[in-house]
Amino acid sequence: MRKYNIAFIGLGVMGYPMAGHLAVAGHRVCVYNRTTSKAEAWVEEHGGCHANTPAEAADGADFVFACVGNDDDLRSVTVGEAGAFNTMPTGAIFIDHTTASAEVARELAAKAQELGLGFLDAPVSGGQAGAENGVLTVMCGGAQASYDQAQPLIDCFAQSVQRMGESGAGQLTKMVNQICIAGLVQSLSEGVAFAQNAGLDAKQVFEVIGKGAAQSWQMDNRHETMIDGKFDYGFAVDWMRKDLGLCFAEANNNGSELPVAMLVDRFYEEVQSNGGNRFDTSSLVTRLPRKK
Repeated sequence: MRKYNIAFIGLGVMGYPMAGHLAVAGHRVCVYNRTTSKAEAWVEEHGGCHANTPAEAADGADFVFACVGNDDDLRSVTVGEAGAFNTMPTGAIFIDHTTASAEVARELAAKAQELGLGFLDAPVSGGQAGAENGVLTVMCGGAQASYDQAQPLIDCFAQSVQRMGESGAGQLTKMVNQICIAGLVQSLSEGVAFAQNAGLDAKQVFEVIGKGAAQSWQMDNRHETMIDGKFDYGFAVDWMRKDLGLCFAEANNNGSELPVAMLVDRFYEEVQSNGGNRFDTSSLVTRLPRKK
């Protein structure tokens, strides 16, 4: 594969290892992060360089990746005063891994087109472990030509990459993902609590039923930590509620009903009120009564 000049904006628990995989693949990576010390640590570990602004990182880049917090953060690092769109060369492609709204994806794709740039909304699934191990699932929206150019690079940290349609389709697909996860984690929580309250060996129970029709990624990866009361293994409750808020706004636009997701969102609000803001999403089990 040709080696490219790449900028990576946002070195959180997902972005840090994702950028690392691009560097390991031999690309020249310049990173930007609001907390400079994290960017300095990344450069010490992986080489490359760090920049003082998104615009500085993107100057001369063939591809610019971003993984930031929300719509406002994304607008800031793209079209803000020191945003990447100000310096990206014509023909460069911006690949956004933020979980954001479909609206902002379409807005920024249109602006990128005006500037002669490509834009993909490409949210990810697989959590911190997936990013670290390079086995994320990436769902993309945007022009086919931009996708075809970007896919080999996304493959550096993904086990599955799919173009889902035009701009916004990646974000809409991620919303479906979060809606499904909400219901799965609540059901798994109820199963864990029920097994324990019934006096069963809960880990043995899930070892057995995990080989049957109840099997899921959440069951395989979270039942043991839920039983052990450990909730620092993945996506935080605060971020899940942010994502579900995007789902509810979009459902209001397209006429969908999400009764289970709305109920689980209220349960997550209860977890937050009990101090579990940064617990992972499997912490839904903490609100259910369990025998000692």
